[in-house]
Amino acid sequence: MLSCREASRLISDAMDRKLSRHEQLSLRFHLLLCRNCRHFRQQMATLRAGIREGRQR
Repeated sequence: MLSCREASRLISDAMDRKLSRHEQLSLRFHLLLCRNCRHFRQQMATLRAGIREGRQR
């Protein structure tokens, strides 16, 4: 299983590139079990959406 450090790296990487099938499955499994990483993923998505919105103005 991924550590939280590895999962957070993959969450960040997924913002910039398509993850491999193995990375996707490993991350998905980790997120099923880890509330903190699910929260981090949501924070990253919110931050990215805010940045995109700011660029459109």
